[in-house]
Amino acid sequence: MGQKKIEYFYSGHSAFAYLGARKLSEIATAHGCKIHHRPMDFWPVVNTANPHHSGARSAAHTAYFFGREIARWGEWRDLPIMAGRPTHHDNPLHIAGGLIIAAQNAGTDADALSFAILQSHWADDSDVADHATLHRIATTQGFDADVLLEAAVSDAVQAEYAANTAEAIERDVFGSPTYFVQGDMFYGQDRLEMLERALTRPFA
Repeated sequence: MGQKKIEYFYSGHSAFAYLGARKLSEIATAHGCKIHHRPMDFWPVVNTANPHHSGARSAAHTAYFFGREIARWGEWRDLPIMAGRPTHHDNPLHIAGGLIIAAQNAGTDADALSFAILQSHWADDSDVADHATLHRIATTQGFDADVLLEAAVSDAVQAEYAANTAEAIERDVFGSPTYFVQGDMFYGQDRLEMLERALTRPFA
């Protein structure tokens, strides 16, 4: 048998991907698994799954799910996280996604780079659509940032980003993060403990 794999569909600005990223890496390491990063374009996926996704939420629901829940999970996972919505949260994510894909394709540490991008956005209020910000993050993580950024915006890597988005829609992914273990879907970082069990004892 080959190495076990966790498919990881998410967006580069997802609070809950950030909150689960370190735990996901711990699980993968403990079980000798490879994380297959599948960065995707968030809104086409969510809007296909539920065209009324944003407008259907009440103000109270938004305040709870994207306020109180994020704050509590940050404390639970022992991760720094800012209060409120990041300033640049609506900026495009194709370069950040491409950066993670390029690192993965090069056989380098995409796990650490992905976590650094997510943490920069949610702990430091960084604009992860900004070229200089991504250059700094990649450099801090030990990458040749110029080479990696050139690869990130290449046609081949951006085609892979688009393919991830299309596949997420085809496989009925409806949010970020979503994980697959042997075809079984686990939506949300609060399912990571269930995902870990599925690595050794799949659910019926």
